[in-house]
Amino acid sequence: MSTDVGAGRRPVARKVVRFGFLLIALGFGGWAVASQWDSVVVGLATLTWPAVAGSLAGVVAALLGAMLTWRTLLADLGSPLPYRPAAKVFFVGQLGKYIPGAVWPVLAQMEMGRDLGVPRARSAAAFFLMMPIQLATGLLVSAVTLGWDRFGWLLLLVPVLLVLLEPKVVNGLIGFGLRKLRREPLERPLSRRGMLTALGWALAGWACYGVHLYFLVPRASLVFAVGAFALTWCLGILTFVVPAGAGVREVAMVAVLSPVLDRGSAIAVALCSRVIIVIGDLICAGLAGLAARRGDV
Repeated sequence: MSTDVGAGRRPVARKVVRFGFLLIALGFGGWAVASQWDSVVVGLATLTWPAVAGSLAGVVAALLGAMLTWRTLLADLGSPLPYRPAAKVFFVGQLGKYIPGAVWPVLAQMEMGRDLGVPRARSAAAFFLMMPIQLATGLLVSAVTLGWDRFGWLLLLVPVLLVLLEPKVVNGLIGFGLRKLRREPLERPLSRRGMLTALGWALAGWACYGVHLYFLVPRASLVFAVGAFALTWCLGILTFVVPAGAGVREVAMVAVLSPVLDRGSAIAVALCSRVIIVIGDLICAGLAGLAARRGDV
């Protein structure tokens, strides 16, 4: 009987942990908006509501591209998920990036994915593959759109990242890591087709993020906005300790926007961009949760 009681308590405990995770993540997300609100109001005073709405729409589209990148990797590794449950696992899990520490998003996705039959190792592999894919495509986009003379040196990093993204290399690294952790190897290796598809979705995501920034800085060209955001986001990705790259991305964005904006205006745009992205994350997580619930996921 004690075994049955323990088994019955585990689902309840998991629900409590997940609810607590969601509350903490939402709290940090709300704090990220509230702590910068005065500066954001100043920035919003120079914007029109259609521009803010267009910027938010660009963010939501970019986040969808990120989800499809992750879903493609997960399916190629052997766990194809329908859109609704995939969106729920990805978007709700991504709220963990607002909690200090870099492990919360992957832990949340591993836990929610397990309920859908996705092995933890597979969820972790898809999550960690996202980073080099975003870096490689982001650096490439930055070099192409911002000018070879200023940022051509970024291309020196692309070959290294592309080698690391070669499926044979990726599968070897994953296998080595799993052996060191004394885990079972992945049942299905990553394919070249799956990697190329994921890279395509990542590039689409950068284009949408560029649209987001273009609505905030209409005096800049769309091509410049795409490259500027890709570069600042890559610098944010490299800061694992800071929640969601907070602060680093804003400083980088102010520097990158210097050719088209004065410092005060650039700071306002950077802060508005940060808040709009937080709101986009919350919207996507909320809508994905509602859609999954209606689909009984």
